[in-house]
Amino acid sequence: MRTLILMLLIFATLNAKSFFSNTEQADNTIYLGSLKDLVIATQKTRGLTNSFLNGNTAAQLLVYNNREHMVKAITTMESVSIATDPIISKRASNISDALLKLNHTAFKRKSESNQVFADYTEQIGQILILAQTLSKRSAKDLNPFGVETSKIMMEIMLPMTEYVGQMRGFGSGLAAKQKRSKSELNKILILSNKIKNLNSELQAQLYELTQKYGSTLPPQIIDETASVDKITNSYTNFAEDKFRNEIKNIDPDDYFDNGTNLISHIIKVYNTCNRSILKDSEGWL
Repeated sequence: MRTLILMLLIFATLNAKSFFSNTEQADNTIYLGSLKDLVIATQKTRGLTNSFLNGNTAAQLLVYNNREHMVKAITTMESVSIATDPIISKRASNISDALLKLNHTAFKRKSESNQVFADYTEQIGQILILAQTLSKRSAKDLNPFGVETSKIMMEIMLPMTEYVGQMRGFGSGLAAKQKRSKSELNKILILSNKIKNLNSELQAQLYELTQKYGSTLPPQIIDETASVDKITNSYTNFAEDKFRNEIKNIDPDDYFDNGTNLISHIIKVYNTCNRSILKDSEGWL
């Protein structure tokens, strides 16, 4: 009997799975999912608000829609047990209060669209800090697979969506007014470079993850990761070329939608990883 138990423990360890179910890890996936939803909704709100303030009036209704998504994500985050952690609770509360105030005043600040964009960017930065805080403070409750996978999700995937979101929102604003300065072009080029670098990290680390935990991750993650690589190269190359030479030919809505498409593919990988963490939490018994 003792030999059988030892063999089961070794088997579980080799497959990066706990012997018993990990309810803390399962709860953590809910927070991870809602945190991602908050990042995405805030990014969309920022970009659409910037486009509206630069003359694209059609973006207004979409802004209101994404503000509702922000509230829903925060509400779900507050319902999970990890939200009672004092440090996580304080950070999340400060973000919620700041976003509520920003949403209330954004449309009244038409003369300072760049500052409104910067204010949303600052709050997204705070959300990303919250993600890293979550990663550190929840690590003790996760299985090895959960620790390594959530780290990639929060330290590479979410920041990558943020840089795409910045380039999407900032660029759609430039396209809406059909002009850009040299410094604005440089910002596009810097963002493009950051996106490419994070994509390289993502490709390398997910490859290592699949080699180490192949049986824990579903086969489709390989194709999903390859799609991120392909679309990243297409979107960044388009932005670099068009903002250098043909900004008047950039449709702000199409440009925004193409950025959203890239983010959605990153999030598809994020969701696949999160479902895998949830499955891993089930354990062997």
